[in-house]
Amino acid sequence: MSTAEWYRSFGAMEARGQSATYDMLAGRIAEDAELLALIEQLPEPKRQPNLLFGVVRLLGGPVEDYQAFRTWTSAEWDRVRQAVLQRRTQTNEPGRCAVLLPVLAALPQPLALIEVGASAGLCLYPDRYRYRYDGGHVVGPADSPVVLECRADGPVPLPAEVPRVAWRAGVDLNPLDVRSAEDMRWLECLVWPEQHERLPRLRGAVRVARKEPPHLVRGDLNEVIGDLVARAPANATPVVFHTAVLAYLSPEEREAFAGKVRDLPCRWVSNEAAGVLPSVDRRLPRPAPDDRLACVVALDGRPLAFAAPHGQSLDWFG
Repeated sequence: MSTAEWYRSFGAMEARGQSATYDMLAGRIAEDAELLALIEQLPEPKRQPNLLFGVVRLLGGPVEDYQAFRTWTSAEWDRVRQAVLQRRTQTNEPGRCAVLLPVLAALPQPLALIEVGASAGLCLYPDRYRYRYDGGHVVGPADSPVVLECRADGPVPLPAEVPRVAWRAGVDLNPLDVRSAEDMRWLECLVWPEQHERLPRLRGAVRVARKEPPHLVRGDLNEVIGDLVARAPANATPVVFHTAVLAYLSPEEREAFAGKVRDLPCRWVSNEAAGVLPSVDRRLPRPAPDDRLACVVALDGRPLAFAAPHGQSLDWFG
């Protein structure tokens, strides 16, 4: 699609109902030929709306008023362009652990967790968060600074306790350091305006991770994953998992990864948007909801449930 169509679609399909600010910005940019011309100077993958918006916020630009946003962004375009080229959307939403928990808790314990596309590794701590399903079923440490709310539909196997984690590691093209104030500010700028519950959740997860920073490796997931699985402790179940990561790969790279992880001595937990992994989607017992943001939770390539993008809900298959 064209850049204008991309921004128009982002506003209507992703931001609407989630962030009025981003909905407004995306819609206005889609009709602004001069600003579109600047954005089209960027390589196509870097024209991503939420990447641009996050960078403007990181650099101190305004986003609440379109005219102020347009004036500032145009005047500061050289700085904006440089930062966009350097940055990636590395949303590290710990809420996604709520849809992974029933799968992880059912595997042979303890676990050696290996996350691909780990960002700062905040999803590597499912044992350190507290969970509340449907406002009733509660599990996890009572003193956790992170409480994850999730609506559970269908026969979800809600666990009685969180999994035991013996080892945790991750790989990312550009891992973020939970001890770095600059890296954590970038994560905060990736939380959309109006999503007020996500910011304190993110900060709580950072406090958890800073007590025991994860082992993160810089590299391509297809090149590194085999070595990380081989390094897992012998007395733990190696679990390779990822959430909303593979969409950033080409279809060929996705299938290469799926084939590689199937051949490794590990369990594979995926949580990707419907359509990202065709080999998984072909096994769905029913069509995905009429929402391109619906994610498919799967174990070893077998679909188990649909999930909301940030872990807000889990719809388990019967």
